[in-house]
Amino acid sequence: MQNEISPAAADAGLPIQPLAADGSRISPGYVLFIMTLVYVVNYLDRQILGILGPQIKAEFHLTNTQLGLLGGPAFAIVYATLGVPIAVLAERVSRRNIIAVSMALFSVMTVACGQAVQFWHLLLARFGTGIGEAGTGPSINSVIADLYPPKRRAAALSLYSAGLNIGLLIAFFGGGWLAEVYGWRITIMAAGIPGLALALVLLFTVKEPKRGVIEKLPDTKPPSLLSVFAHLWSQRSFRWFSIGTAMSAFGGYAGITFVPIFLVQTHHLSLHMVGLVLSILTGVFGALGTYLAGVFSDLLGKRDVRWNMYVPIVATFIGLPLAPVFYLASDTKIALLAAIGPSLVGAAFVGPAYAMTQALSPLRMRTRAAAILLFILNIIGYAPAAWIVGGISDALKPTLGADSLRYALMTGMITALIGAYCYWRASRTLKEDIARVTGS
Repeated sequence: MQNEISPAAADAGLPIQPLAADGSRISPGYVLFIMTLVYVVNYLDRQILGILGPQIKAEFHLTNTQLGLLGGPAFAIVYATLGVPIAVLAERVSRRNIIAVSMALFSVMTVACGQAVQFWHLLLARFGTGIGEAGTGPSINSVIADLYPPKRRAAALSLYSAGLNIGLLIAFFGGGWLAEVYGWRITIMAAGIPGLALALVLLFTVKEPKRGVIEKLPDTKPPSLLSVFAHLWSQRSFRWFSIGTAMSAFGGYAGITFVPIFLVQTHHLSLHMVGLVLSILTGVFGALGTYLAGVFSDLLGKRDVRWNMYVPIVATFIGLPLAPVFYLASDTKIALLAAIGPSLVGAAFVGPAYAMTQALSPLRMRTRAAAILLFILNIIGYAPAAWIVGGISDALKPTLGADSLRYALMTGMITALIGAYCYWRASRTLKEDIARVTGS
């Protein structure tokens, strides 16, 4: 066991090493790697239904509205709502243990989805998946904040956030192939198994970080949940960028549910080919863009912290002109080439938003602050997205037929613009809000 870094070393400007609760040193890179793997499995289990949508829709004879209910509210409402009380617990006990138990639960419930014999059985299993996944995100955000200093935090959180793109890569590529060969039930059960093994790896190889060491902050008693809400909502920048993340996420979450169906029925691609295409778009280009957004936010944010809001704005206007080409082009090659831009920048807001939420939160508020951000994002953006887009598609179907889905998916362009406006409004007070919290 190694000793803590001395105050003299810290004052001399040497790097401060994160410490475990028992005083031993922690490798931040290894912990970040494991937490990123947790997010990969999290997103694999959460979004595997996207590529399986055509088969599930056919077996249960679902409308797009029903499929949207399964892809959105059935998971997101439970996931968002329970995230806050679990985060309250995580401020008081080991975050590592909460992440591991939550992971085991959502993995088991994902396996249970494959046992559904009626639509409502599948809905209930998705509720269970949401319960399990509610315990991971906020705790992981708090852990990463205890591993990396503020000037490196956006890049670290963006690398972690790229796990969602890798999870989608596995879900789309592996899920598309398995579904064609073995069907959707075997595929979804297979998706649930890795999380059980990773939960054990997490428990036996990762230590709980000691809070505040990386910023030399004294640990304190956690304030009340009402105090955390009041503190965050008093920061005008948080109010704006939290709503902005929900608006930015709307189109992406709707797309995960309906783009596979859109490519099958409009461009007549096989499920395996859809999986291959989407794994490249979301897993390769998406992961690269998500990570680079955090790198640029850290790099430019050293001169002006408002770049944490400007980067998502720039990203929005890179992807926005190409979205209608993807949805409306009749030529499949042109449509897929156009999809590279939106895929590259689709989650560019995640890392900077996570980082600024941590920057605006005192030490013992950070887990709950991340949970509150995720609550807003998921209730406004995730829960209704696929349901609304599915409903619009069904409403337009008598007039537009199969083309109704491509026009319904374009509603994400409107919400993306609203998101960019929210980031601009947040940038106007971000410096002032951070200075008030840090006293600098």
